[in-house]
Amino acid sequence: MATFEIAAAPFPYVERPVVQRRPCLIVGRPGGGHDLVWVLMITSADNDPIPGDVAISDLAMAGLKHPSVVRTAKIATVAPDSLKIIGELTDPAAGNVRRSIDLWVDAATDRTT
Repeated sequence: MATFEIAAAPFPYVERPVVQRRPCLIVGRPGGGHDLVWVLMITSADNDPIPGDVAISDLAMAGLKHPSVVRTAKIATVAPDSLKIIGELTDPAAGNVRRSIDLWVDAATDRTT
């Protein structure tokens, strides 16, 4: 399991008692001995865009069938054994995700200092 791999993860729905496997992008692991993985939501490019969305340019390498975006503003932690790797994010999208994450972190840091 590596950074910028795309996985299918079980995510619950808020509005109904169902868990469905959804694509997500692995972006790291928290330190401190936690057995968790940080992931970013991947959603359909047909959804209304929000700031920080990054289009996935190579759907075949990503293991996705439909135009999709990485929602860099939506991060979650999941257990690594719940993930099934389906592909990987390639440049230029991977570079764009990294830059977007850096902007979110910089913005959060500016608010706390």
